[in-house]
Amino acid sequence: MCSVNALKHFMKNVNLDISNDNLHFENGEPAGQYDIENCVIAPNQSILLNQVGSFKYSAPAGQQLTINENLIQWNHMFKKTPHSVCSESCPPGYRKAQRRLEPRCCYDCIACSEGEVANSTDMENCMKCAVDQWSNYERTKCISKSIDFLSYGDALGITLSCIAILLSFATVGVLIIFIANRETAIVKANNRTMSYIILFSLTVSFLSSLLFIGRPLAITCLMRQASFGITFTTAISAVLAKTIIVVIAFSATKPGSKARKWVGSNIHNYIVCVCTLGEAIICFACFIHSPPFPEIETNENSQKMVLQCNEGMAFYFVVGYMGMLAFLSFIVAFLARNLPNSFNEATHITFSMLIFCSVWLSFIPAYLSTKGKNIVAVEIFTILASSAALLYMFMPKCYVIIIRPDLNNKGHLIGKNVYPTIQ
Repeated sequence: MCSVNALKHFMKNVNLDISNDNLHFENGEPAGQYDIENCVIAPNQSILLNQVGSFKYSAPAGQQLTINENLIQWNHMFKKTPHSVCSESCPPGYRKAQRRLEPRCCYDCIACSEGEVANSTDMENCMKCAVDQWSNYERTKCISKSIDFLSYGDALGITLSCIAILLSFATVGVLIIFIANRETAIVKANNRTMSYIILFSLTVSFLSSLLFIGRPLAITCLMRQASFGITFTTAISAVLAKTIIVVIAFSATKPGSKARKWVGSNIHNYIVCVCTLGEAIICFACFIHSPPFPEIETNENSQKMVLQCNEGMAFYFVVGYMGMLAFLSFIVAFLARNLPNSFNEATHITFSMLIFCSVWLSFIPAYLSTKGKNIVAVEIFTILASSAALLYMFMPKCYVIIIRPDLNNKGHLIGKNVYPTIQ
Protein backbone atom coordinates (compact mmCIF):
# COMPACT_ATOMS: atom_id res chain seq x y z
CA MET A 1 0.00 0.00 0.00
CA CYS A 2 1.04 3.63 -0.54
CA SER A 3 2.60 5.60 2.25
CA VAL A 4 0.36 8.07 3.98
CA ASN A 5 3.09 10.70 4.36
CA ALA A 6 2.11 12.41 1.15
CA LEU A 7 -1.51 12.51 2.22
CA LYS A 8 -0.55 14.08 5.56
CA HIS A 9 1.33 16.81 3.72
CA PHE A 10 -1.74 17.89 1.78
CA MET A 11 -4.10 17.48 4.74
CA LYS A 12 -2.07 20.06 6.64
CA ASN A 13 -3.06 22.65 4.04
CA VAL A 14 -6.79 21.89 4.27
CA ASN A 15 -9.18 23.89 6.45
CA LEU A 16 -12.38 22.11 7.58
CA ASP A 17 -15.12 24.60 8.30
CA ILE A 18 -18.36 22.90 9.36
CA SER A 19 -20.18 26.06 10.41
CA ASN A 20 -22.00 26.17 7.05
CA ASP A 21 -21.58 22.50 6.22
CA ASN A 22 -18.99 23.48 3.57
CA LEU A 23 -15.46 22.24 2.95
CA HIS A 24 -12.90 25.00 2.20
CA PHE A 25 -9.23 25.24 1.46
CA GLU A 26 -7.25 27.97 3.13
CA ASN A 27 -7.71 30.32 0.16
CA GLY A 28 -11.51 29.99 0.36
CA GLU A 29 -11.92 27.99 -2.82
CA PRO A 30 -14.69 25.32 -2.49
CA ALA A 31 -13.79 21.71 -2.90
CA GLY A 32 -14.38 20.22 -6.29
CA GLN A 33 -14.04 16.62 -7.52
CA TYR A 34 -11.67 14.08 -6.08
CA ASP A 35 -10.49 10.80 -7.50
CA ILE A 36 -10.27 7.74 -5.29
CA GLU A 37 -7.29 5.65 -6.35
CA ASN A 38 -6.13 2.19 -5.42
CA CYS A 39 -2.40 1.80 -4.75
CA VAL A 40 -1.09 -1.47 -6.12
CA ILE A 41 2.47 -2.71 -5.68
CA ALA A 42 3.67 -4.39 -8.87
CA PRO A 43 5.99 -7.43 -8.84
CA ASN A 44 8.92 -5.12 -9.66
CA GLN A 45 8.05 -3.14 -6.48
CA SER A 46 6.77 -0.19 -8.48
CA ILE A 47 3.54 1.53 -7.37
CA LEU A 48 0.58 1.65 -9.72
CA LEU A 49 -2.40 3.94 -9.14
CA ASN A 50 -5.77 2.72 -10.42
CA GLN A 51 -8.84 4.93 -10.13
CA VAL A 52 -11.66 2.98 -8.46
CA GLY A 53 -14.08 5.81 -7.63
CA SER A 54 -14.63 9.51 -7.16
CA PHE A 55 -16.10 12.09 -4.80
CA LYS A 56 -18.09 15.00 -6.22
CA TYR A 57 -18.93 17.66 -3.65
CA SER A 58 -21.50 19.32 -5.94
CA ALA A 59 -23.43 16.08 -6.57
CA PRO A 60 -26.81 15.48 -4.86
CA ALA A 61 -26.74 14.01 -1.40
CA GLY A 62 -26.24 10.27 -1.50
CA GLN A 63 -24.55 10.43 -4.93
CA GLN A 64 -21.38 12.27 -3.98
CA LEU A 65 -19.31 9.15 -3.33
CA THR A 66 -19.06 6.40 -5.97
CA ILE A 67 -16.81 3.33 -5.72
CA ASN A 68 -16.48 0.40 -8.11
CA GLU A 69 -15.53 -2.48 -5.83
CA ASN A 70 -14.72 -4.75 -8.79
CA LEU A 71 -11.74 -2.51 -9.69
CA ILE A 72 -10.22 -2.71 -6.23
CA GLN A 73 -7.20 -5.01 -5.92
CA TRP A 74 -6.50 -6.11 -2.35
CA ASN A 75 -3.22 -7.24 -0.95
CA HIS A 76 -2.65 -10.96 -1.47
CA MET A 77 -2.59 -11.36 2.34
CA PHE A 78 -6.37 -10.82 2.45
CA LYS A 79 -8.46 -13.90 1.73
CA LYS A 80 -11.60 -11.80 1.34
CA THR A 81 -12.71 -8.18 1.38
CA PRO A 82 -11.78 -6.75 4.79
CA HIS A 83 -14.48 -5.27 7.00
CA SER A 84 -14.40 -1.74 8.33
CA VAL A 85 -15.24 -2.95 11.85
CA CYS A 86 -13.14 -4.88 14.34
CA SER A 87 -16.02 -7.09 15.58
CA GLU A 88 -18.47 -9.31 13.78
CA SER A 89 -22.21 -8.80 14.12
CA CYS A 90 -23.82 -10.28 17.25
CA PRO A 91 -26.41 -12.92 16.33
CA PRO A 92 -29.89 -13.13 17.95
CA GLY A 93 -29.64 -14.19 21.56
CA TYR A 94 -26.61 -11.98 22.18
CA ARG A 95 -26.11 -8.29 22.96
CA LYS A 96 -23.23 -5.96 22.18
CA ALA A 97 -20.92 -5.00 25.04
CA GLN A 98 -18.66 -2.03 24.25
CA ARG A 99 -14.97 -2.54 24.90
CA ARG A 100 -13.40 0.07 27.11
CA LEU A 101 -10.98 2.54 25.54
CA GLU A 102 -11.61 1.14 22.05
CA PRO A 103 -13.55 2.50 19.03
CA ARG A 104 -17.30 2.14 18.96
CA CYS A 105 -17.11 -0.58 16.34
CA CYS A 106 -15.17 -2.79 18.74
CA TYR A 107 -17.42 -4.80 21.03
CA ASP A 108 -17.98 -8.27 22.49
CA CYS A 109 -21.07 -10.42 22.02
CA ILE A 110 -22.54 -11.37 25.41
CA ALA A 111 -25.26 -14.02 25.70
CA CYS A 112 -28.53 -12.77 27.20
CA SER A 113 -29.29 -13.85 30.75
CA GLU A 114 -32.13 -16.21 31.66
CA GLY A 115 -35.45 -14.48 31.27
CA GLU A 116 -34.09 -12.09 28.62
CA VAL A 117 -34.06 -12.31 24.82
CA ALA A 118 -32.52 -10.62 21.78
CA ASN A 119 -34.58 -11.33 18.68
CA SER A 120 -32.42 -9.52 16.11
CA THR A 121 -28.75 -8.98 15.28
CA ASP A 122 -26.53 -6.35 16.90
CA MET A 123 -28.92 -5.49 19.73
CA GLU A 124 -27.53 -3.07 22.27
CA ASN A 125 -29.57 -4.54 25.16
CA CYS A 126 -31.55 -7.69 25.85
CA MET A 127 -35.28 -7.44 26.45
CA LYS A 128 -36.88 -8.84 29.61
CA CYS A 129 -39.70 -11.35 29.19
CA ALA A 130 -43.08 -10.78 30.83
CA VAL A 131 -43.66 -12.16 34.33
CA ASP A 132 -45.59 -15.14 32.94
CA GLN A 133 -42.99 -15.88 30.26
CA TRP A 134 -39.43 -17.16 30.11
CA SER A 135 -36.69 -17.17 27.50
CA ASN A 136 -36.06 -20.24 25.37
CA TYR A 137 -32.71 -22.03 25.36
CA GLU A 138 -31.35 -19.91 22.48
CA ARG A 139 -32.54 -16.66 24.18
CA THR A 140 -34.22 -15.59 20.95
CA LYS A 141 -37.87 -15.51 22.03
CA CYS A 142 -40.09 -15.57 25.12
CA ILE A 143 -42.21 -18.64 25.82
CA SER A 144 -44.93 -19.24 28.40
CA LYS A 145 -43.75 -20.53 31.76
CA SER A 146 -44.78 -24.02 32.83
CA ILE A 147 -47.08 -24.39 35.84
CA ASP A 148 -45.57 -26.30 38.74
CA PHE A 149 -47.13 -27.78 41.89
CA LEU A 150 -46.53 -30.70 44.24
CA SER A 151 -48.17 -33.59 42.41
CA TYR A 152 -48.49 -37.31 42.96
CA GLY A 153 -46.10 -37.78 40.06
CA ASP A 154 -43.21 -36.10 41.88
CA ALA A 155 -40.83 -38.24 43.91
CA LEU A 156 -41.45 -36.01 46.92
CA GLY A 157 -45.21 -36.21 46.47
CA ILE A 158 -45.11 -40.00 46.18
CA THR A 159 -42.93 -40.32 49.28
CA LEU A 160 -45.10 -38.07 51.44
CA SER A 161 -48.34 -39.69 50.31
CA CYS A 162 -46.98 -43.18 51.02
CA ILE A 163 -45.88 -42.12 54.51
CA ALA A 164 -49.29 -40.57 55.18
CA ILE A 165 -51.12 -43.72 54.10
CA LEU A 166 -48.84 -46.00 56.12
CA LEU A 167 -49.27 -43.90 59.25
CA SER A 168 -53.03 -43.81 58.79
CA PHE A 169 -53.06 -47.61 58.48
CA ALA A 170 -50.97 -47.85 61.65
CA THR A 171 -53.43 -45.59 63.48
CA VAL A 172 -56.38 -47.66 62.28
CA GLY A 173 -54.52 -50.77 63.46
CA VAL A 174 -54.11 -49.27 66.94
CA LEU A 175 -57.79 -48.30 66.96
CA ILE A 176 -58.78 -51.86 66.03
CA ILE A 177 -56.57 -53.23 68.82
CA PHE A 178 -58.22 -50.93 71.36
CA ILE A 179 -61.73 -51.78 70.14
CA ALA A 180 -60.99 -55.53 70.15
CA ASN A 181 -59.64 -55.28 73.71
CA ARG A 182 -62.09 -52.67 74.95
CA GLU A 183 -63.08 -54.79 77.98
CA THR A 184 -59.52 -55.29 79.17
CA ALA A 185 -58.20 -53.39 82.15
CA ILE A 186 -55.67 -51.21 80.35
CA VAL A 187 -58.16 -49.97 77.75
CA LYS A 188 -60.78 -49.22 80.38
CA ALA A 189 -58.24 -47.40 82.53
CA ASN A 190 -57.22 -45.13 79.67
CA ASN A 191 -60.66 -43.64 79.01
CA ARG A 192 -61.88 -45.54 76.01
CA THR A 193 -63.94 -42.67 74.64
CA MET A 194 -61.03 -40.23 74.57
CA SER A 195 -58.71 -42.86 73.11
CA TYR A 196 -61.17 -43.60 70.29
CA ILE A 197 -61.58 -39.88 69.58
CA ILE A 198 -57.82 -39.29 69.45
CA LEU A 199 -57.15 -42.30 67.20
CA PHE A 200 -59.98 -41.45 64.83
CA SER A 201 -58.87 -37.81 64.64
CA LEU A 202 -55.28 -38.83 63.96
CA THR A 203 -56.41 -41.14 61.15
CA VAL A 204 -58.30 -38.28 59.48
CA SER A 205 -55.36 -35.95 60.13
CA PHE A 206 -52.91 -38.26 58.36
CA LEU A 207 -55.28 -38.60 55.41
CA SER A 208 -55.98 -34.84 55.28
CA SER A 209 -52.35 -34.30 54.31
CA LEU A 210 -53.20 -35.94 50.96
CA LEU A 211 -55.36 -32.90 50.16
CA PHE A 212 -52.16 -30.82 50.07
CA ILE A 213 -50.83 -32.91 47.16
CA GLY A 214 -52.12 -32.45 43.63
CA ARG A 215 -53.34 -29.48 41.61
CA PRO A 216 -54.81 -26.88 43.99
CA LEU A 217 -58.49 -26.13 43.45
CA ALA A 218 -60.83 -23.76 45.26
CA ILE A 219 -62.59 -26.64 47.01
CA THR A 220 -59.38 -28.41 48.04
CA CYS A 221 -57.92 -25.17 49.42
CA LEU A 222 -60.97 -24.87 51.67
CA MET A 223 -61.19 -28.54 52.61
CA ARG A 224 -57.57 -29.11 53.49
CA GLN A 225 -57.44 -26.19 55.93
CA ALA A 226 -60.74 -27.05 57.59
CA SER A 227 -60.08 -30.79 57.83
CA PHE A 228 -56.56 -30.31 59.09
CA GLY A 229 -57.48 -27.65 61.66
CA ILE A 230 -60.61 -29.26 63.08
CA THR A 231 -59.32 -32.85 63.28
CA PHE A 232 -56.04 -31.74 64.81
CA THR A 233 -57.84 -29.58 67.35
CA THR A 234 -60.11 -32.50 68.24
CA ALA A 235 -57.12 -34.75 68.88
CA ILE A 236 -55.29 -32.14 70.97
CA SER A 237 -58.38 -31.25 73.00
CA ALA A 238 -58.91 -34.96 73.71
CA VAL A 239 -55.30 -35.18 74.91
CA LEU A 240 -55.92 -32.13 77.09
CA ALA A 241 -59.07 -33.75 78.47
CA LYS A 242 -57.19 -36.97 79.28
CA THR A 243 -54.47 -35.01 81.07
CA ILE A 244 -56.99 -33.04 83.12
CA ILE A 245 -58.73 -36.28 84.08
CA VAL A 246 -55.41 -37.64 85.31
CA VAL A 247 -54.95 -34.60 87.54
CA ILE A 248 -58.55 -34.79 88.82
CA ALA A 249 -58.29 -38.52 89.53
CA PHE A 250 -55.13 -38.07 91.56
CA SER A 251 -56.38 -34.97 93.38
CA ALA A 252 -59.61 -36.76 94.34
CA THR A 253 -57.68 -39.27 96.43
CA LYS A 254 -56.65 -36.55 98.89
CA PRO A 255 -58.94 -36.15 101.94
CA GLY A 256 -61.40 -33.29 101.62
CA SER A 257 -60.49 -32.59 98.03
CA LYS A 258 -63.05 -30.62 96.02
CA ALA A 259 -61.96 -32.54 92.91
CA ARG A 260 -64.12 -35.52 93.94
CA LYS A 261 -67.24 -33.88 92.56
CA TRP A 262 -65.67 -33.96 89.09
CA VAL A 263 -64.87 -37.67 89.20
CA GLY A 264 -67.25 -39.57 86.94
CA SER A 265 -68.51 -36.38 85.29
CA ASN A 266 -68.51 -35.70 81.58
CA ILE A 267 -66.03 -32.86 81.83
CA HIS A 268 -63.78 -34.50 79.24
CA ASN A 269 -66.59 -34.49 76.69
CA TYR A 270 -67.28 -30.83 77.35
CA ILE A 271 -63.62 -29.95 76.90
CA VAL A 272 -63.43 -31.70 73.54
CA CYS A 273 -66.70 -30.19 72.29
CA VAL A 274 -65.90 -26.64 73.39
CA CYS A 275 -62.33 -26.66 72.02
CA THR A 276 -63.36 -28.22 68.70
CA LEU A 277 -66.27 -25.79 68.38
CA GLY A 278 -63.86 -22.91 68.90
CA GLU A 279 -61.69 -24.08 65.99
CA ALA A 280 -64.76 -24.59 63.81
CA ILE A 281 -65.93 -21.05 64.53
CA ILE A 282 -62.49 -19.65 63.64
CA CYS A 283 -62.48 -21.59 60.34
CA PHE A 284 -66.00 -20.47 59.48
CA ALA A 285 -65.33 -16.81 60.28
CA CYS A 286 -62.04 -16.73 58.38
CA PHE A 287 -63.51 -18.51 55.35
CA ILE A 288 -66.37 -16.03 55.20
CA HIS A 289 -64.09 -13.01 55.54
CA SER A 290 -61.07 -14.21 53.53
CA PRO A 291 -61.39 -17.72 52.09
CA PRO A 292 -58.25 -19.45 50.79
CA PHE A 293 -58.02 -19.69 47.01
CA PRO A 294 -55.60 -21.07 44.39
CA GLU A 295 -53.18 -18.56 42.91
CA ILE A 296 -50.18 -18.59 40.59
CA GLU A 297 -46.92 -17.32 42.02
CA THR A 298 -44.78 -15.80 39.28
CA ASN A 299 -41.13 -15.49 40.19
CA GLU A 300 -39.28 -13.35 37.65
CA ASN A 301 -36.11 -15.37 38.27
CA SER A 302 -37.68 -18.77 37.63
CA GLN A 303 -38.78 -20.55 34.46
CA LYS A 304 -41.79 -22.04 36.27
CA MET A 305 -44.92 -20.60 37.82
CA VAL A 306 -45.99 -22.23 41.08
CA LEU A 307 -49.70 -22.97 41.51
CA GLN A 308 -50.49 -22.94 45.21
CA CYS A 309 -53.21 -22.11 47.71
CA ASN A 310 -53.23 -18.63 49.14
CA GLU A 311 -53.89 -19.54 52.76
CA GLY A 312 -54.66 -16.00 53.85
CA MET A 313 -54.89 -15.05 57.51
CA ALA A 314 -57.11 -18.05 58.24
CA PHE A 315 -54.10 -20.36 58.30
CA TYR A 316 -52.37 -18.36 61.01
CA PHE A 317 -55.50 -18.17 63.19
CA VAL A 318 -56.13 -21.90 62.79
CA VAL A 319 -52.54 -22.85 63.62
CA GLY A 320 -52.34 -20.28 66.42
CA TYR A 321 -55.45 -21.62 68.17
CA MET A 322 -54.21 -25.18 67.78
CA GLY A 323 -50.79 -24.20 69.11
CA MET A 324 -52.38 -22.59 72.17
CA LEU A 325 -54.23 -25.83 73.02
CA ALA A 326 -51.06 -27.88 72.44
CA PHE A 327 -49.03 -25.62 74.73
CA LEU A 328 -51.74 -25.81 77.40
CA SER A 329 -51.76 -29.61 77.15
CA PHE A 330 -48.00 -29.67 77.49
CA ILE A 331 -48.07 -27.46 80.61
CA VAL A 332 -50.77 -29.56 82.31
CA ALA A 333 -49.03 -32.83 81.41
CA PHE A 334 -45.66 -31.47 82.56
CA LEU A 335 -47.08 -30.48 85.94
CA ALA A 336 -48.62 -33.95 86.32
CA ARG A 337 -45.55 -35.88 85.17
CA ASN A 338 -44.55 -36.90 88.73
CA LEU A 339 -47.84 -38.50 89.66
CA PRO A 340 -47.66 -42.06 91.05
CA ASN A 341 -47.06 -44.93 88.63
CA SER A 342 -50.72 -45.85 88.43
CA PHE A 343 -51.45 -42.41 87.02
CA ASN A 344 -48.25 -41.35 85.25
CA GLU A 345 -49.54 -41.59 81.70
CA ALA A 346 -48.93 -37.86 81.87
CA THR A 347 -45.23 -38.67 81.36
CA HIS A 348 -45.95 -40.06 77.90
CA ILE A 349 -48.35 -37.22 77.14
CA THR A 350 -45.65 -34.70 78.16
CA PHE A 351 -43.14 -36.31 75.82
CA SER A 352 -45.63 -36.42 72.95
CA MET A 353 -46.67 -32.82 73.40
CA LEU A 354 -43.02 -31.75 73.68
CA ILE A 355 -42.31 -33.27 70.26
CA PHE A 356 -45.55 -31.82 68.94
CA CYS A 357 -44.71 -28.27 70.06
CA SER A 358 -41.10 -28.58 68.86
CA VAL A 359 -42.24 -29.61 65.39
CA TRP A 360 -44.61 -26.68 65.05
CA LEU A 361 -42.09 -24.19 66.43
CA SER A 362 -39.62 -25.41 63.80
CA PHE A 363 -42.35 -25.13 61.19
CA ILE A 364 -42.68 -21.34 61.53
CA PRO A 365 -39.17 -20.35 60.28
CA ALA A 366 -39.15 -23.18 57.74
CA TYR A 367 -42.52 -22.03 56.35
CA LEU A 368 -41.46 -18.39 56.10
CA SER A 369 -38.12 -19.16 54.42
CA THR A 370 -39.33 -21.76 51.91
CA LYS A 371 -40.53 -20.86 48.42
CA GLY A 372 -42.52 -22.58 45.71
CA LYS A 373 -44.03 -26.00 46.04
CA ASN A 374 -41.62 -26.86 48.87
CA ILE A 375 -43.90 -24.85 51.17
CA VAL A 376 -46.54 -27.55 50.73
CA ALA A 377 -43.97 -30.25 51.49
CA VAL A 378 -43.06 -28.45 54.74
CA GLU A 379 -46.74 -28.31 55.74
CA ILE A 380 -47.27 -32.00 55.03
CA PHE A 381 -44.13 -33.04 56.90
CA THR A 382 -45.20 -30.97 59.92
CA ILE A 383 -48.64 -32.56 59.95
CA LEU A 384 -47.23 -36.08 59.69
CA ALA A 385 -44.52 -35.54 62.31
CA SER A 386 -46.80 -33.90 64.88
CA SER A 387 -49.53 -36.51 64.35
CA ALA A 388 -46.99 -39.30 64.76
CA ALA A 389 -45.92 -37.68 68.05
CA LEU A 390 -49.49 -37.98 69.35
CA LEU A 391 -49.71 -41.56 68.13
CA TYR A 392 -46.66 -42.40 70.25
CA MET A 393 -48.81 -42.20 73.42
CA PHE A 394 -50.54 -45.46 72.47
CA MET A 395 -47.42 -47.49 71.75
CA PRO A 396 -46.78 -48.58 75.39
CA LYS A 397 -50.40 -49.72 75.71
CA CYS A 398 -50.19 -51.71 72.50
CA TYR A 399 -47.01 -53.32 73.78
CA VAL A 400 -48.79 -54.51 76.91
CA ILE A 401 -51.89 -55.67 75.02
CA ILE A 402 -49.98 -57.63 72.37
CA ILE A 403 -46.61 -58.57 73.91
CA ARG A 404 -47.35 -58.63 77.68
CA PRO A 405 -51.00 -59.61 78.14
CA ASP A 406 -50.11 -60.91 81.59
CA LEU A 407 -49.82 -57.28 82.73
CA ASN A 408 -53.20 -56.36 81.29
CA ASN A 409 -55.23 -56.88 84.46
CA LYS A 410 -56.65 -54.79 87.24
CA GLY A 411 -54.20 -56.11 89.80
CA HIS A 412 -51.19 -54.77 87.94
CA LEU A 413 -52.87 -51.46 87.20
CA ILE A 414 -53.71 -50.67 90.84
CA GLY A 415 -50.53 -52.24 92.17
CA LYS A 416 -47.00 -50.86 92.19
CA ASN A 417 -46.09 -52.00 88.71
CA VAL A 418 -43.75 -50.26 86.34
CA TYR A 419 -46.30 -49.62 83.63
CA PRO A 420 -48.02 -46.22 83.70
CA THR A 421 -51.78 -46.11 83.59
CA ILE A 422 -54.61 -43.64 83.83
CA GLN A 423 -57.94 -44.04 85.55
